[in-house]
Order: sequence, then structure tokens, then C-alpha cells
Amino acid sequence: MPVADMLSARLPLARSKPVPRTWSDEAVSRIDADFTRTADTHLVALPLPGGIDLFFKDESTHPSGSLKHRLARSLFLYALCNGWIREGTTVIEASSGSTAISEAYFARLIGLPFIAVVPASTAPEKRAQIEFYGGRLHLVESADQVYAASHTLARETNGHFMDQFTYAERATDWRGNNNIAESVFAQMSREHHKVPAWIVVGAGTGGTSATFGRYVRYRRHATRIAVADPEFSVFSAYHASGDRTLTSPRGSRIEGIGRPRVEPSFIREVVDRMFEVADLDSIAAMRVLSQLLNRRVGPSTGTNFVAVLKLRQEMRAAGEAGSIVSLICDSGERYAHLFDDEAVERQFGAGLAQRGQTVGASIEAA
Repeated sequence: MPVADMLSARLPLARSKPVPRTWSDEAVSRIDADFTRTADTHLVALPLPGGIDLFFKDESTHPSGSLKHRLARSLFLYALCNGWIREGTTVIEASSGSTAISEAYFARLIGLPFIAVVPASTAPEKRAQIEFYGGRLHLVESADQVYAASHTLARETNGHFMDQFTYAERATDWRGNNNIAESVFAQMSREHHKVPAWIVVGAGTGGTSATFGRYVRYRRHATRIAVADPEFSVFSAYHASGDRTLTSPRGSRIEGIGRPRVEPSFIREVVDRMFEVADLDSIAAMRVLSQLLNRRVGPSTGTNFVAVLKLRQEMRAAGEAGSIVSLICDSGERYAHLFDDEAVERQFGAGLAQRGQTVGASIEAA
């Protein structure tokens, strides 16, 4: 029999009935509409003497109030387009607070129930915001318990564990699509030092440092990436050793950054420098920067600021000029207790005043 006749004689292929995507199409449309009507965040200049230009990308102005708004949007789109969440799916997330707030925002936007698994130490202001957006809280005693609790809840509810710590680096389009890196470089395009010498971020999932690190390589910029790491976080030790089995006996006290284990989304190969920052230094720097900007910023922004000032000092000492860009991760209004001296001493110990003087002196010395 001729080949043509053999092909024509084949039985028609069995086709499965297509699954209607009406709900998921509408969900994606709602998230896209939210993105379209949300203006880009500002790049705030911090004028200090010395020839090193400092800028802070103000991520606190997102609708859900933090840098994590970008991540939550990407995670929801990633899960929707992978078919992992559908109409009625309960979404679960492990978080220290800010990601949970942003995911609660998007869950409400598309009409899904949301459960946030957070440490009991999470700031009351953050808990209240999660509940404001319709989320339900599931508290655990320590940060290292959030993973198992999230998996258990996903099984019990037949829901979906979003798992920001695994998917942050792959859900975000690091090549562009108005991600945070592309936005920063576009906003720097008319500055004197258009290409930053350094970009300084913290690491919670590791997604932000991965996005910046990949983007500068993709665009062939000379910019280097620094990560500021708080006490009790393993990221700095992992960056030095490459040992993925590292763990910490307790979680970070700087909400939003630092982890007691090496998270899958932290890509050490794209990070040029790590700075280990004492927690009291983070709080002191948070307060100093709040005064300089005439607005309150959160403690992880203080952690970033410590690393920024160290890099500024090094550049000055080497006779270099250039710019450094960092982030305002969220507003200090979420951490009112950290602007109370007695509350800080109870949580972090004594010595805040002296640390504040040291931070101030580093600004003057540079």
C-alpha cells in the first residue's frame, strides 16, 4: 500500500475534552489590570556629600505596601498559568509577613481563600494587614516550622502551597517585563552615574538578588550585587562555603530577610558580595535613614543601609566615583514597636544609642 494511503487510513487521534479556562482567564485579566493601573515605584535620591550618589527604590508604595507585591503577582501568574490554582483553590503561603500580605491582596483580587503560615513573632501590624485582605492566620512558634505546616495545610484543604522560597527566582521574568531591575536601570538613565557601581538588597527568598544578578549579566552591565544578611541567617555562610545543608538554630529577627536554611531561590553565583549586619545596627540604621528621608522605613531597609554605607566608605577610600542603589522594602509604619527604645531593648538587648551614633559617624566620615 502506498504511504499516502497508509496515512489516510489511520484512525483519527483521540482528543481529550478541553478544560474550560474561563475562570483562570478572568483571574489573569484581573491581575494584569492591577499591574496596568499601578504606577511604577519611585527612585528616591539620598543626597549625601562625598561624590557617591545614593538612591533607594521605594517599594513601599505598591498597593500591598512592600517589595513583595511584585513577587506575589509573579507567583500568582506562575501558579495560574501552570494550572496549579483554579476556582475555589485555597492558597497557602509560608511567610514572615510581607509576602503573606501581598498574596492575601491578590487572593482577594481573584476571589480565592488564603491562609498565611507565619511565625508567632510576626509584627501585629502585619497580622492585621493579612486579615484586612481576607487572609487567615496560622501561627507557628519558629520560622523553621513554616514549611511543614504549609505542606500539611495544603493536604488538609486540597489547596496549593505557593512556596515563595522555591519559586521566587523562576516565577519572576529576570530578562525584563518591567521587573525591578529593568525599572531601576530605566530610572537611572538620566543620572550622572547611569550604571550603578553596586546594587544592595537583602535576601528572604533570594528572588530579588537573583533577578538583579541575572539582569546585569544579561544586559552586560558592570554593576555588582551585594546582599546584606542579618544575624541568624545562613545565606552569608552559604555564599562563602557552598554548603546547602547549613541551618541556623533560630530564625532572623529582621522580618522579611534572613533564613534559617538555604532557600532554593538564593543563587549564590550571581551575588558578588555579602555583608553580615548585626541586628542592632539594622535598627539603628533604620532610624537614621528614617530621619534623613523624613519618613519611616522598615528594619530590612536599615540592614540594606548599613551595607550601602560600608560600600560608600570603601569607594571613597579608593578614590572612586559612582552610584549605589538599594531598596526601601516596606514602610516603618508596620514596625511601630521598633521606634520605641524600651521595646527594642527587650527584643534585641542594650546598645541602640551607641549603634545609632556609629551609623551617624559613618555618614560623616565618608
